[in-house]
Amino acid sequence: MTMEKFDLIVIGAGPGGYVAAIRASQLGMKVASVDRRATLGGTCLNVGCIPSKALLNASEQFAKAADGTLSDLGISIGTPKLDLVRMQSSKDDIVSSLTSGIDFLFKKNKITRLEGTARIDQAGAVSLVDGPDKGIYKCDRILIATGSHASSLPNVRIDEKQIVSSTGALALRKLPKKLVVIGAGYIGLELGTIWARLGAKVEVIEFLPRILPGMDEEVAKKFMAIAKRQGLNFRLKTSVRSAEVSRTGVSLTVLPANGGDEEQVNADVVLVSVGRHPAINGLGLEEAGVVVSESGRIKVDSRFETSVDDIFAIGDVIDGPMLAHKAEEDGVAAVELMAGLAGHVDYDAVPGIVYTAPEVATLGKSEEVLKEKGMSYVKGVFPFQANSRAKAVGHTDGLVKILACAETDRVLGVHIIGHEAGTVIHECATAMAFGASAEDIARTCHGHPTLNEAVKEAALAVDGRAIHI
Repeated sequence: MTMEKFDLIVIGAGPGGYVAAIRASQLGMKVASVDRRATLGGTCLNVGCIPSKALLNASEQFAKAADGTLSDLGISIGTPKLDLVRMQSSKDDIVSSLTSGIDFLFKKNKITRLEGTARIDQAGAVSLVDGPDKGIYKCDRILIATGSHASSLPNVRIDEKQIVSSTGALALRKLPKKLVVIGAGYIGLELGTIWARLGAKVEVIEFLPRILPGMDEEVAKKFMAIAKRQGLNFRLKTSVRSAEVSRTGVSLTVLPANGGDEEQVNADVVLVSVGRHPAINGLGLEEAGVVVSESGRIKVDSRFETSVDDIFAIGDVIDGPMLAHKAEEDGVAAVELMAGLAGHVDYDAVPGIVYTAPEVATLGKSEEVLKEKGMSYVKGVFPFQANSRAKAVGHTDGLVKILACAETDRVLGVHIIGHEAGTVIHECATAMAFGASAEDIARTCHGHPTLNEAVKEAALAVDGRAIHI
């Protein structure tokens, strides 16, 4: 059955998709949003960013009570007891309230919700092949914002019970005695941290010789040292050959990445966190003529338009970091360009954040990238150990590192490890968006006592004139 026609149909209601739909509606477009889930928000809100942050916060509070941190402040509460079922329920309540919030925004902006699995038959038509809204929907433009799925490894089959993706790791109802995390990226370290805080023995296996691939190496090494003190064990330069599941647990066969003898690593639960891949299967892209790269990403031009006129794509399905906020910026820019406005995304100013304790935040270029490109730079570093607010709140681990062009002093990269690093770095994102120099940051008055004073001091350190070290 043929339904009403829309100006824009957005396939996917995750951060990129729902933000794009709202912005398109604000611009006067008649918009429909399609998602196979009954709840809005996509992977990020339902089984990703938000539930993980809820559990990270809960586990941090538990750890503070368990390790004596609170008693050091004169707060005695006795031995804490873990109620994992209640903790998970609290997380679910947070997710539910936020998905309901997006539903309200859709109604406010008169966006039509369609539930089902979408397929693009041709430009100008989207079919829902199942679900309560099954049918064919006509439109002037289509925006693909279907996000990504967790990747796995050969011979390691995710069952979401004993071998889990991030989805399963966020839904565990029993504390594992031992958790093995395959992959030392953002997601693996965040989830490993949660379960280590709650009492699990956690071992992280990584194929590469370092953790947090792509992040500034100095900061990554500093974080690894801190994580080890917190109880995470690391097995680097290690390949996982296979996994065998039994009633009592999981046995992994591992060996050195560059060859050597096999070894068995046993665990109650194994988390596979080896990256994500674009969720484009079943969309009918090939039949519609949409070109996909060898890496599985949809090719788009500067207007986010694919090889087919009036079919656009954003977020995890196109090139760039697979981050919710990047997808949101893509979505806004794409629909503004559709409307004849000057939509734009500065990909050099997209923060990457690991929400551990301490947090790790990165922005712009790392030292390794600058060296690789032959760019001359100056470095300024300031430790939180010398920051008064960090001392006052008991979070002195970490540092702020600013990389500036040696010729112009323009800020090229900022890398922070420390308490609330994900918040602190945003003044640097604003500065970089306006082409600021390290001197611009150094000359900006920062409130005292604040963690952001460490940013000012790092900017001063670029010129060798930090005050408090």
